Parts: sequence; C-alpha cells; structure tokens
Amino acid sequence: MSLALLPSISLLLIAATSILLMLIRPRGIQEVYWIGGGAVLLLVLRLIPLRLAGRAVTEGSDVYFFLVGMMVLSELAREYGVFDWLSSEAVRHARGSRARLFTLVYGFGTLVTIFLSNDATAVVLTPAILAAIRKAKVPPLPHLFACALIANAASFVLPISNPANLVVFRLGMPPLGRWLAWFGFPSILSIAVTYIVMRFVFRKELSGRTEDHIDVRLTTDGKLILAGLGLTVAALLIASAMDRDLGLPTFLAALIITAIVSVKTRGNPLRLAKEISWGTIALVAGLFILVDAVESIGALAFTHAVLAWAERLAVVPSVLITGFVVGVTNNLMNNLPLGLIAGETLKAAHATRLIASAVLIGIDLGPNLSVSGSLATILWLIALRREKLDVSYWTFLRIGAIAMPMALFAALCGAVLVQAVTR
Repeated sequence: MSLALLPSISLLLIAATSILLMLIRPRGIQEVYWIGGGAVLLLVLRLIPLRLAGRAVTEGSDVYFFLVGMMVLSELAREYGVFDWLSSEAVRHARGSRARLFTLVYGFGTLVTIFLSNDATAVVLTPAILAAIRKAKVPPLPHLFACALIANAASFVLPISNPANLVVFRLGMPPLGRWLAWFGFPSILSIAVTYIVMRFVFRKELSGRTEDHIDVRLTTDGKLILAGLGLTVAALLIASAMDRDLGLPTFLAALIITAIVSVKTRGNPLRLAKEISWGTIALVAGLFILVDAVESIGALAFTHAVLAWAERLAVVPSVLITGFVVGVTNNLMNNLPLGLIAGETLKAAHATRLIASAVLIGIDLGPNLSVSGSLATILWLIALRREKLDVSYWTFLRIGAIAMPMALFAALCGAVLVQAVTR
C-alpha cells in the first residue's frame, strides 16, 4: 500500500465509523457526538483543512435556518394547544369508529407533514395523538404508525415537507411549479398506497368502537398561532414559486410569530430557545463536513459511476433500480448523510430530471422500511419512549417491509408516468 493513500484511507475510515456509531449509538450516546467527534478528529489529524470544514458548514446555512424555524413554529403550535386540538377533532369527528379515527389521524398527519415538515409530525403530533387515543381507549399502534409512516410518505409533496429535500437540492432547488409537476402525482400515490397497506395490516385493531369523547377548545392564542402558521406556509409557497431559498423565510416567519405572541401574552420568547434541538443542527453541520471531506478525495466516484450506469438502462428499470437502491440504503446509513451524498452526486453527474426524481423519492420514502432510516423516525421512536412505549426494530420492520416497497414502487411508476406525459 502506498503511503500517499494513508490519509485518504484514514479519512474514509473515520467518516464511515462516525456514521456507523451515529446509527447504533453505543451506550446511548447521542448521534451528534459521534458525528461531531469524527469531524473534529479529521481537523485535529489534519486530514482536511480548516477552510474545507468552514465552507462545508456554511453550505448548510439554508438548512439550519429552516430547521430552527420549523422547530420554533412546531413548539409554538404545541405550547398553545394546536396539536391537542387537532387530536381532539380527530376523535370527535370519528364518531365512535376506530377506522374513521385512523383515517382522520392519517389525514391530519399528512397535512402537518406537508406544511410543517415530517419532523413536526414525528415529534410533536405523535404525543398529542397518543394522549387522545389513550382517552378514546383504542389500540395505540395503528395510529402511532400512521404518524411515523405518513411523516415519510408525504414528505415530498412540497420542498418544505422534509429537511432532506433541502439537503438533496441545496445547490439547485426546483421552483414550486416544477416541484409539483415532478412530485405531485408520485406523492399522491405514495400517500394512498401507504394508507391502504396500513388499513390492511391493522384491520383487526381498527374494527370496533372508541369509548370516550374528548373535546379540546382552541384558545384565542392558539387561533393566532394557527393563523400565523397559515401565513407562513403561504409565504414559503410564494418564495418557492419565485425560486428563492426557503430557510431564511422560515426562520424570519418564526421570529415574527414568536414576537407577536410574546407581546400579546407578555411571555419570554427566549424560553423557546431551550426547545430547539441544537444538537440536531450540530449533527447536520457535522454531516456536511464529513460528506464534503469524503467528496474532496474523490471517494464519491463510485456513486457517480453507479448513477451513470443506471442512466444507461431503459427508463423503467433505471428509475426502479435507482429508487430502490437509494431507498434501501437509507436504512443502512440514514437519509441525512445519504441525502448529502446524493446531492453531491447529482450535481457532479449532471443527472437527468427523472433520475433526480427517483433519488429524491428514494431518500424521502425509503426510511419507512426501518426505524434507522430517517431522523424523523428516530425522533418518533424517542418520543414514544418518553411516553413509556417501545416499538422494537423488528415490529417496525415487519410493517415497513410491506408498506415501503409497495409505496415506493407506486411513486416511482408515477414519476415515470409524469415524465412520459410531460415530455
């Protein structure tokens, strides 16, 4: 082995080990420490220059703004009872039917995912839904899985529906009209097929009646937050239609709504800073460093070659192979690092629109296979553990192994059909 290769091999080993440790979390140590430790080690060992690390962190600024803004908006909605009200409305309109309650929970989860991102559905909506279904005295698992799976199945309806969308297309986000043309129909198929599969899988648990009725009123402050969220979504859609970055508008909207509510309620806006998952921001920044470091030594040549090979195939096999390879790989290394790698690969390979669509759909929908597939699903599992519930890896995999491949196949076929119609 040439001594000249040792730095590159060491860099790859550190990056791969950091991501592996992030996934398995030895001794329960949080993911950010493994990724952050790997990035720091690369700097200490001088395997990457400080300039590269700084550039990598700066590249993620739009993603950081988006994440912080959505975290603040979600926390405001939770604190002022918007999610509790949604959960109450689901139980009330179910009128005693478990199946109808499941459909309403799935529908509300779809709306929250589309307009507040999949992390809001996984982290904030899930506990509210759990509290409501406990009062309604129904089996919790179908409704909890509805939150988990729709958080991914609906996460490519809009650019703001999943932070991974900003990661994959961070160097060239399609404007809203083009996004809807590419992903609107595949998203509908993804949402519909996931729903059908879950209704079948949980058919026994969803037969029967609910027992209790709960009624949560939305306060004046809650209505103010809801109106603010509506205006924020409208502003983000306009920004997307104008081909503008989405992170800073999200952050500014969160600041404005926080200021208005704080003045009205005479509350301390700084308390929200404690509710922001700063570790998640640091985790994403560390991943930017690791992926840019790997790319700097040409280690992404393999992914470029695989993508080039896939593009030479016939259209349908090309899209299905790309989407399923990306979808399954999510569950081996998580969709955040994979999204970063995919974004770099798409840029370098000048991938076609259809292949880029297949990659994005695989990134967003693939995590429905297992709990390790996405940050949203990991956060969902943590939220359940706080409520003294535990869903095992194998329980999730048993359901995901049915739901994910069927929904992914439908969405990818939808993407091919859209390409054929709009060509």
